[in-house]
Amino acid sequence: MAKLQFGDSFCQIEGLYVPVADVNLAPSDSIYFTHHVLLWKDPQINITTVSLAGGWKRMFAGLPLIMTQAQGQGHIAFSRDAPGEMIALPIQPGQSVDVREHLFMLATGNVAYDWFMTNVWYTTGSGDDQETHRPVGTFMDRFSAPQSPGLLLLHASGNVFVRELQPGQSLLVKPTAVIFKDPTVEMQLHFEHPRTGFSLWGSSWTNRYVWLRLWGPGRVAVQSSFERVEGESLYLSSSSPATQQQW
Repeated sequence: MAKLQFGDSFCQIEGLYVPVADVNLAPSDSIYFTHHVLLWKDPQINITTVSLAGGWKRMFAGLPLIMTQAQGQGHIAFSRDAPGEMIALPIQPGQSVDVREHLFMLATGNVAYDWFMTNVWYTTGSGDDQETHRPVGTFMDRFSAPQSPGLLLLHASGNVFVRELQPGQSLLVKPTAVIFKDPTVEMQLHFEHPRTGFSLWGSSWTNRYVWLRLWGPGRVAVQSSFERVEGESLYLSSSSPATQQQW
């Protein structure tokens, strides 16, 4: 069990398969979270709602418009109700971290929230059958600590691995496996076209692997359990800036 302190409060992460964050909240502190991760709370804990910036764009992208805030003295606990790991990220004053959407669990009240468009997409098909895929999501969440240290909790599927990239060093990752990155880490698509050796009517048939290329400096966190990338084997008609390789 990991026990973390923020302000006058404590957070204890319990369990291995489906972990729970048990927060012993002090009257001087507050936390905000997405409503569906709330597991239980003491009756004296006060729950209110907090509106998020850019509401219309968030609604269009299927992201939550409102966060839930907890204040008061007592215990309150959270769980994603899914197997995996809970990641505790301390954020120092002036520091920020970019998180892939739907992985956020809770943050201390002094952590600021913002979002930005990923500009990572590709289109498959042609004519009226075109479909746009956004493998990292339309938006990424950005959390920062403007003045005082804060704490951020995320939930990842499977196991978590963190790489520290040096300036100019790059890493190819399945887009749906990314958990978070430092804002200094840049990203774009990378397509690989391996030849299978199968020939159809005299033409070589090729498959496609869709990667996310990230390059440093900064940290990148990856989860071992991830969703299938949609449209990976379909006809590619256009994309955001990307590199390509055939082998």
